[in-house]
Order: sequence, then structure tokens, then C-alpha cells
Amino acid sequence: MTRPPVISYFSQYLYEYHKGVRLLFLLTMTPHEAMAVQKKLEKESVDYFIQKVSLTKVNVFFGRSACIETIRHIVTRPLVDLTPEQDFILGSLLGYDRIQQCERYLKQVKQVSNRLESVH
Repeated sequence: MTRPPVISYFSQYLYEYHKGVRLLFLLTMTPHEAMAVQKKLEKESVDYFIQKVSLTKVNVFFGRSACIETIRHIVTRPLVDLTPEQDFILGSLLGYDRIQQCERYLKQVKQVSNRLESVH
């Protein structure tokens, strides 16, 4: 029986976490897969946060405790509904390219501004 791809990614990410390559990780998986991941994270004493996406998907954030605590404050709604600022912070914490994050932020701010202008 082969492992689901997400579990293979998880193993690689856990390795990177222990080596200090990145401070925060995000994987989307089934609730069943999340139970196995949660068990492993608890065994390894790695802090995590699970966000329900739908009946068939959850987001599992894991990493350094300060990052996870920040995620608990920022990720209070579906990721697509985050404010541009929340999205920027999340992307930065996940280690995404800073310039791309800035460009994404500016694009989102412009979209929000255009929506507000069209309402008035």
C-alpha cells in the first residue's frame, strides 16, 4: 500500500522543520490524514493548528510555537477570505518570496479599493 502524497510531503516538511530550514508549514489534507499527522506532531512535540476547510478537507499548520500562535490569531476564517494584510503575514510566515508577497498584497489592496469605489 502506497502512502498518500500529502504524507510524503509531511515527512519532508518535518525533516525541514527539525533542520531549521523553515519555521512554519501548511498542508491541506483529508480529516483522516490529519489524524495521523496530528498524532505524529504530538509525538514529536511540534505545535500545530488545524483549520476545517470542508467536510473532506482540513488545513494543517505546524511549526514553531510563536508562528502557530500567530496563525491562531490570523486564520479566523477561510484562507480565501483573509484580508490583504492577513494574507501577507501568512505568506511571509510560510516563507514565500517577499517580492511576490508584496506584489500579491498590492494587487489585493487595489482589488478591495476598486470594489469599495464601485459600491459608492
